[in-house]
Amino acid sequence: MATLHAVPYSHQSGFKPDAIHWQRLLGDANFDYPIDYWLAVLGGDVTAGRVDFLIKWEANAYCHFHRHTGATTTLVLEGEHHVIDTRADGEVHKVRKAGDFVRNDGGDVHMEYGGPQGAVVLFSMQADDGRLFEILGRDMSVLGTVTVADLLNGRILS
Repeated sequence: MATLHAVPYSHQSGFKPDAIHWQRLLGDANFDYPIDYWLAVLGGDVTAGRVDFLIKWEANAYCHFHRHTGATTTLVLEGEHHVIDTRADGEVHKVRKAGDFVRNDGGDVHMEYGGPQGAVVLFSMQADDGRLFEILGRDMSVLGTVTVADLLNGRILS
């Protein structure tokens, strides 16, 4: 049997988030927390219920409070990605740093925000029924639903 040996290797990725087409999303008077983030759809397939996208948070700014309805894989590319899960037994605050990789099956309810220097996170989502996430009010009411087709067709939180 062959033995594999890891060889130390240093490589700068050359990741250039400013070379990607970003769409900015801001909060309004309906939200009592600072919403300021950017979304860039990389690709996906409506029939397969899959979409890949980047989110770039401004420093200490949030995206909308939401519930994931499909499986989600995340990879933090830059900065700190803060996640505050809302659970029956209270809130849990997690801080993910560049290089952290996480997979969730869906159903999680949370707030997400960028750390002091913001954050850039890669998301890959699988939604068998096409629904990716629900935007929620503080009372857990559903304010809107975002689908794979919405993201791929540029209809973001309309």
